Amino acid sequence: MNIQGGTKACESCTDRVNIGCHHKQMPVWSRAVGLLFIYLPILTLPFVITSAYLTYFSLKLVGAQNVKTWGDFLPARSSHRYDLKSQITMDGSFKLSMSQSKLFWILNCTWYCPYSVGLFEWHAYMVKVVENWWCPFTHDRKNSYTQGAIDQSFWHIYPEEKAKLHEDDKNNPIFTADPDA
Repeated sequence: MNIQGGTKACESCTDRVNIGCHHKQMPVWSRAVGLLFIYLPILTLPFVITSAYLTYFSLKLVGAQNVKTWGDFLPARSSHRYDLKSQITMDGSFKLSMSQSKLFWILNCTWYCPYSVGLFEWHAYMVKVVENWWCPFTHDRKNSYTQGAIDQSFWHIYPEEKAKLHEDDKNNPIFTADPDA
């Protein structure tokens, strides 16, 4: 499949997003708007954080233990390659370019990106736990919920309800650590 500019993705890159090979071909206005769109979601972070914590406390209130926290999804501070003193910058095409600021890169690469990625990964993990708890019914995407595996689902803790489950749902290791329990 030809991409803008006639470049075809290499065979080994078919499972990757092709962005670097097209970025410089995009008009400056397009790249500027794209940059703006990266930061607008900051406005939604309070709502996403609230949603994640509501999900977390919901799980705790129904009896969940060993639920991972947001911190479990953050990289260790010591694993970041640069600090403000050693941060590299780009040579910008104009003097006011944010890419020439060490603070810009530190705030992005040390705070905004890892905390955002960690938040969404944590929230997705907990939604998988919730799904596995309340709905131990297999579908074609259920195998991707293994990160949220649980000891027993809501249905598994009631023998009369467990008996109603399809055999594959009764014995799925995502929903129960001990299928024979």
